[in-house]
Amino acid sequence: MIDAYEDPGTPDIRGGWHFLWWLVLRQPGRAVAGALLGSVWMVLLAAQPYLMARAVDDGLVPGRLGVLAGWAGTMFVLGSVNAWLSIMRHRTMTRVRMDANFRTVKVVVGQVVRLGAVLPRRAGAGEVVTIGVGDVQTIAQAMTVVGPGVGSAVVYAVVAGLLLTISVPLAAVVLLGLPVIALVTGPLTLRLQGTESGYRERQGVLTARIGDLAGGLRVLNGLGGKGLFADAFRTDSRRLRAQGYRVGAVASWVQALGVGLPTLFLAVVTWLAARLAAQGAVSIGELVSVYGYVAVLVGPVAFFVEMSYQMNRGVVAARRIVRLLRLEPAPDDGIHPAPEGPAELHEPVSGVRVVPGRLTALAAARPAEAAAVVDRLGRFGPTDATWGAVRLDAVPLDDVRRRILVADNEADLFAGPLREVVATGHTPDEAALARALYAAAAEDVVRALPGGPESTVAGQGRSLSGGQRQRVRLVRALLADPEVLLAVEPTSALDAHTEAAVARRLRAAREGRTTVVTSTSPLLLDRADTVVFLVDGKVAASGPHRRLLAAEPGYRALVARDTEQDTAKDTEKGPGQDPERDPEGAVR
Repeated sequence: MIDAYEDPGTPDIRGGWHFLWWLVLRQPGRAVAGALLGSVWMVLLAAQPYLMARAVDDGLVPGRLGVLAGWAGTMFVLGSVNAWLSIMRHRTMTRVRMDANFRTVKVVVGQVVRLGAVLPRRAGAGEVVTIGVGDVQTIAQAMTVVGPGVGSAVVYAVVAGLLLTISVPLAAVVLLGLPVIALVTGPLTLRLQGTESGYRERQGVLTARIGDLAGGLRVLNGLGGKGLFADAFRTDSRRLRAQGYRVGAVASWVQALGVGLPTLFLAVVTWLAARLAAQGAVSIGELVSVYGYVAVLVGPVAFFVEMSYQMNRGVVAARRIVRLLRLEPAPDDGIHPAPEGPAELHEPVSGVRVVPGRLTALAAARPAEAAAVVDRLGRFGPTDATWGAVRLDAVPLDDVRRRILVADNEADLFAGPLREVVATGHTPDEAALARALYAAAAEDVVRALPGGPESTVAGQGRSLSGGQRQRVRLVRALLADPEVLLAVEPTSALDAHTEAAVARRLRAAREGRTTVVTSTSPLLLDRADTVVFLVDGKVAASGPHRRLLAAEPGYRALVARDTEQDTAKDTEKGPGQDPERDPEGAVR
């Protein structure tokens, strides 16, 4: 079975069937062993009726008890060996399924990591979750065809050959029966493939909505939109349920035919054998063996129908995974070396220039405009920005990511101990963690947790308030200690007192290193070396905060509005009231 650190290989993404075949080829020894064990196991099951026929004809009918005992002993030994083979077959097929499962998971996770920031723009979160939760298991189950599937085909041929020695008509019915069953069930399995594809697509959409609802419930409560969103979710859920009923209807017919047709088909074989025995064309022992062969064939024939069902579901799941694996990250054509030391960043679309070693603030009436500038400076999308004397997109992306960090105020927080949540490549030591916590004014966040830095934080920081999450994100960015830090609204969820502390400490912590923040808070802007005022996404003015206040009416109106809001907020809280609470009263 694949090791956790083993290379899963390069998947075949030409289509769903190719991907399933690639999973088989990645474990050829185990696949061959599963097919061999499954075939021998089923053939030995078919051997029991033959031995029983010999015991009846050679021992029981003529009254030769010794011969009867000999055949009975042979049947016991053969049954014991077959029981051991069944155990080994099951173990082997379990490993085949687990290998396919883990290998697919590693391939998908590797692709998600490779896509990086491109993933949210190319695939929905619900689709990725559906792949990880459902499609991977479906593909693993489809691997059953490697063992019992091959064994069923082999034993079907063996039984047909044995019946040929008894009666040609019986053998002809067995050989022709399987194609008839395939013709009956084939259209249903193809229809199932189509309905299952639609169901999986809608399931991915609904899963994404669940994630959105869980992540935005607090905001929806505050805006009064929870009921509206819940109604939309109920509507989508009803549509998914209706689609599920359609899938279930087709699947129920497939499964019903998988049990009913083999039984009907084999009943015909039994009836023909009984007629031949009544006519004296076959012996009593041969009639008994035909009954045994019929009992043995019920499993393989039913499995052929089940196998078709599982393989069609597996192909649907594999196609979804292949679609994800076909996505390509943003092209990286960078061949020019990055500047050897700190260098100016220039973004020509907006006109923003970031002087190295200084704290620069971007202020815009529409925060999205400042965030777009940061994305271009951080090379998250097409950009004409330059870094020193070279275009940013001409530098290898790994070099850019290693030296320039974009810290989004909505960046994901993973579940785990706080110390690991803020770790960047390695677990921080106590001194580095303490410095970052102080710079982000987040010491109280640690004190509020029962186990300090070892306390577990829920995924996306759901166990923290909005302000606490924002400061934890800032701690993580500061621990990374990049050469260039581009922080988007790092203090937007903080009260004035905490925001002032963050502004003061952030400047000190990043002294001599290039830092860009987007904000309209005068507390943060006043600490910046240079403030760049953006209007419609372009530089309207730049300079120290106080000079812009005096010289730029538009900037003064933008910042003065924030100042009035902060003053009103502090007045409403009153003396002694916790300065950092969100609208629902949760302590940040």
